[in-house]
Amino acid sequence: MPILQARAEAPAQSCQQRFHLRWGHLRDPHVRALAWLLDSPDLLDPAAPQWPGQVASIGAPLPPATLQWLAALDLAPQALHEYLAIQPFTRLGRYAERLMAFYFAAQGVLRAHGVQVRTDSNETIGEFDFLLQQGDDLLHWEFATKFYLLEPSGAGQAADYFVGPNLADTLGAKMHKIFSRQLILAQHPAAQRYLPQPVARAQALLKGWLFYHRHDEGAVASPGVAAGHCRGFWCALAEVEQLDVHHAVILPRLSWLAPARVAPQQALDRQALDAALAEHFAHDSMPLLVALLEMTPDAALEVGRGFIVPDDWRERAGQRRRPGVGAA
Repeated sequence: MPILQARAEAPAQSCQQRFHLRWGHLRDPHVRALAWLLDSPDLLDPAAPQWPGQVASIGAPLPPATLQWLAALDLAPQALHEYLAIQPFTRLGRYAERLMAFYFAAQGVLRAHGVQVRTDSNETIGEFDFLLQQGDDLLHWEFATKFYLLEPSGAGQAADYFVGPNLADTLGAKMHKIFSRQLILAQHPAAQRYLPQPVARAQALLKGWLFYHRHDEGAVASPGVAAGHCRGFWCALAEVEQLDVHHAVILPRLSWLAPARVAPQQALDRQALDAALAEHFAHDSMPLLVALLEMTPDAALEVGRGFIVPDDWRERAGQRRRPGVGAA
C-alpha cells in the first residue's frame, strides 16, 4: 500500500474555514474546543473495510438542539469550567476526554468514564474510556485525539509513517493498540464486575489533525484514513524562511484542538515569530505548533497551522518508526 497515492483536489473549504463559518459566534475557548470535537471530521473512515463496525462517529450534521446547547453554554460556561477543573499540567488527551464526558453527561447517555479494570491481585488490565447507553444497549467507546506528521521516507503502510511530533508513537501503533487490545477489554473476565450489563458494541472515536511536509500538503493518505480529515503542514526550522507568514501565534498544547481565535495583540509578526522559534529551539527539541492568522477588527483567526520541527526531526522520526519500534 503506497504512502502517497495521488494528489488531492483542493478542498472547497479548509477545516479552519468551515469551523469559523459554523462556530465563529463562540468565544469561550473550552466551548470552542468542545464544538470542534463534536463537529470536526473523523480521522478514520467508518466505512473502511479495515475496521467494519469498529469506528464510532458523532454524526453530521449536529442536531439543532446541540447547536442551541453549545450556544447557551458559551454564554454561561461556568459549569463546564468547574467540570474541567483545568490544571497547568493537564494532558491534552485527558482534557479532550473531559470535554466529551461533559457532553455525554449532558446528553444523558454517560454511564461511566475512565473506568480502570483491575484483577483480584490489583493488576491493571485496561481502562474503559466511555460506557454509553444507547437505548437498551451498552456501548464501549475508546476515544483519542491525535496529531501525527507524515514522515515520507519510503514505501510501506501509510499509518506506520505518521509519527507523533514528540516521536512517542505512530498512527499505526495507535490503531494496533486500539483495535487489537483496547476494544476487546469487555471480553476479559476481570472486566465483568465493572460492567452494568454486557457490552453490545465496542468502537473507537478518533479526532485530530494530520500534518504533511510543506511540499506534500496535497497528499492523499492510504485507505482507512478519512478523506476529509483536518490537515496541516510541517517543516524543519531551516525551512521556516520559505513560509509566507504575516501573522502567527504559537499554540500551547491545550489549544491544539479547535482553530485558534486570539486577540489581535497576541499575534506575532514575522520577526517576532522567528525570534520565538530561535529562542525555543536553542534549548528544546520539542516541535511547536504554529497557527497562521488572518487579522480582523476584533480578533486574529487561524487560517492554517503547522508544526515547526528541529532540523534533525525527520531523521529521528525515520528511526522511530522502524519495524518493531512502537508496535505496542
